[in-house]
Amino acid sequence: MLDIAVIGCGYWGPNLVRNFNATTGCQVTVVCDSDPSRLTHMKKLYPGIEVSLDFDEVLGRSDVDAVVIATPTRLHHPMTLKAIQSGRHVLVEKPMACSAKECEELLKAADDKGLVLMVGHTFIYSPTVRKIKEIISQGDLGELQYISSRRLNLGLFQTDINVAWDLAPHDISIILYILGEAPTAVNCQGKAHVTAGIEDVTNMTLTFANGAFALIHNSWLDPNKIRQMTFVGKRRMLAWDDIEPLEKIRIYDKRVEVPPHYDSFAEFHFSYHHGDMYSPSVKQVESLSLECQHFLDCINTGARPESGGSEGLMVVQVLEAASQSLKNGGGRVELSPTRREPRPRKATVSLTR
Repeated sequence: MLDIAVIGCGYWGPNLVRNFNATTGCQVTVVCDSDPSRLTHMKKLYPGIEVSLDFDEVLGRSDVDAVVIATPTRLHHPMTLKAIQSGRHVLVEKPMACSAKECEELLKAADDKGLVLMVGHTFIYSPTVRKIKEIISQGDLGELQYISSRRLNLGLFQTDINVAWDLAPHDISIILYILGEAPTAVNCQGKAHVTAGIEDVTNMTLTFANGAFALIHNSWLDPNKIRQMTFVGKRRMLAWDDIEPLEKIRIYDKRVEVPPHYDSFAEFHFSYHHGDMYSPSVKQVESLSLECQHFLDCINTGARPESGGSEGLMVVQVLEAASQSLKNGGGRVELSPTRREPRPRKATVSLTR
């Protein structure tokens, strides 16, 4: 039985407590937050859990095997580093840290200690995302031409990071997981309407060596909550609406074909193919519960997490490039290859239950 400490009980922390408490093989022993009222709330929900206002006190306990960090982004690096140095496995929420340099330091610390370092890229554990990757990998859509992603809502406004750092890690991690490679360049434009210096609307583009292209639109200033991605292939197109309760994935047998040859512009005609639409069945399981189980499995088996430190670093590298592009008016920022973690000591664990 693994004992878990959850640090941060604001918006996301309670979801982590709920899922770890429902996962076989572990228990949440203590929760920590700087706000006494949040601890009082958690104590009412889970009377058997101990509470603490002091992170160092939590790390000083002998009954904590792993630490889960769901604090503001600026605290991810110092808290994760302290937890690793204390000999604890760590699951830290996205983004992993505020810079690639900080991510590298966390990677080295975890490697040196032989500990699991995992990042909360929750959507890559989603059965829907796994199904999309399967469909694309099997070639059902044909050669992938571009990806379009929209993650919009009204708030929640952050004071320490802009909307790209808040929302885009989801989109970036999904795209990198499905494509299996990092982008070679990033462009980003945006504007701050509410808080000076903190963009609340951004448009990001990712360019890949294989010719794929991704567009990511994020906003805290939209009247509707939108969670949509479109994958356009040469043969078919796939649309994913995560708000849709039933048919989350829809595959459209649509495409545009260019004539193989023509002698004059008058002979040039695009060919539009309009076929059927179908929605593959996907068994829905809460992604966070699968993520929590995967964290425990990696601790128990020594496997490398699917959203490990190198994946967290890759996402932060993209975000840093996006920030640099924002500062130079949306100009192209080239990316260098990302460091990879050592191979797992044991075979990668299964995500099926």
